[in-house]
Amino acid sequence: MAYWWVNHKQTRDHEVRGGYLWSPYRNTNGAFNQTYENMKLVSPGDIVFSYAHGRIGAVGRVTEAASPSPKPIEFGNVGDYWAHEGRFVKVAYQDTRRPLRPKEHIDAIGPMLPNRYSPLQKNGDGNQGCYLAGISDALGHVLMALLGMDQVREFDQLPRYVINQEPNAQVLNDIQRIESDTSIPETQRLQLTRARIGQGVFRTRVILLDKACRVTGVTDTRLLIASHIKPWREANNAERLSGYNGLLLSPHVDALFDEQFISFEDSGRMLVHSSLSRDVLERWSIDPSKQVERFRPEQTTFLAHHRELFARKATSG
Repeated sequence: MAYWWVNHKQTRDHEVRGGYLWSPYRNTNGAFNQTYENMKLVSPGDIVFSYAHGRIGAVGRVTEAASPSPKPIEFGNVGDYWAHEGRFVKVAYQDTRRPLRPKEHIDAIGPMLPNRYSPLQKNGDGNQGCYLAGISDALGHVLMALLGMDQVREFDQLPRYVINQEPNAQVLNDIQRIESDTSIPETQRLQLTRARIGQGVFRTRVILLDKACRVTGVTDTRLLIASHIKPWREANNAERLSGYNGLLLSPHVDALFDEQFISFEDSGRMLVHSSLSRDVLERWSIDPSKQVERFRPEQTTFLAHHRELFARKATSG
């Protein structure tokens, strides 16, 4: 296990809420940047201190090593000058009980900072040229103590995702077709493969938009499925990776939505297929008259497509 310090003032909210790190391969001018290269050295189980706006406000444990990834679309205009391709590391963050301002402890921290590629300047301010810095175990333990955290044991009980769907024959066939399509860049092939099973960049983008299952209200994202609104087989590659083409749903709700037994109006009104037994809805505690949160304008085109499939099922049903 290693300790890392990430400076991500501009993208902190996206990365902490989305549970990841992202950096381009190189500097804007194409120059080598060791703190970007450090993304390749991160391993599952490592600890990451999140530093932004002069304080450490979250600490995370790495759950997946780096993989090629396009720049997250949620960054918007932030980082327009960054290259589009880079590396993505999955991190499970926890907010600290109280933020730590390293500058207030620079006398204790300063001697333990790395001589090269330090995340802080000598005066205790952040080093803007440093993204991800490796720090010593000694400094890692000091930071945990200053944060009032019980070393790393608080992260030892972080469970993995409970939802782990077994790919069926259609999914496996789709993945094989993606992997064999050399017209798609390698980074996009990897993200499309993960998106096909509701993981990777697609899942992260959906989580950034939705914080809970709209029907059940469950907020623990480990228990929720990132479901495509416009089905994979009918979407183009951009739509397959778009967070707006996704919903976070509880597994039983996802099963109904995926098979078009339920759908939604843009207003949030639920539509229920006439063949769906009310006994199923009662046993699964689904209220067919429930008005869920209104959908975003960017989602309406995808929902319109889903309602078309719902209508066809209702006609043939």
